[in-house]
Amino acid sequence: MKQEIIISGFGGQGVLSMGKILAYSALMEGREVSWFPAYGPEQRGGTANVSVIIGDERISSPIVSTFDTAIILNQPSLQRFEHCIKPNGTLIYDPYGISTPPTRTDIHIYRINAMDVAAEMDNVKAFNMIVLGALLKVTPIVALENVVKALRKTLPERHHHLIPLNEEALHKGMESVTSVHQP
Repeated sequence: MKQEIIISGFGGQGVLSMGKILAYSALMEGREVSWFPAYGPEQRGGTANVSVIIGDERISSPIVSTFDTAIILNQPSLQRFEHCIKPNGTLIYDPYGISTPPTRTDIHIYRINAMDVAAEMDNVKAFNMIVLGALLKVTPIVALENVVKALRKTLPERHHHLIPLNEEALHKGMESVTSVHQP
């Protein structure tokens, strides 16, 4: 089994953190992992993305041009990566940053209103964990308990008191994701 994932959005949305937590979670399960971020001066406000490959066998290259799953959090990312999803692949998007929704008919499309859920939680910083929860519901690639363990590894110790809030956000994302289209 191998899963090639792209997560893309504006810098500051937690795109790279989401990929890092996903990668750590898979490592804790003894899986092979590649985490390949792509950003530059646009880290805050411009488009940033990270590809994460999780597999049972060695990963030959961190660079891929097509993906099994794409998490898209803004219009420029949708325009750049929608066509890169493999047929019968999965697209998860938050409509808050998307003016023209996805149009492909040969992929599974899911919507997560993560910005709205984060506002309901009164914590916009939970946005990326809500989105990650949606991914775990749609494609349970790693166990939820390993994501919580990965939070302990990736968050600085001074932020460990936020882990219960992040776990709640993961659950809210799992509950809130909706299917838009099935091929």
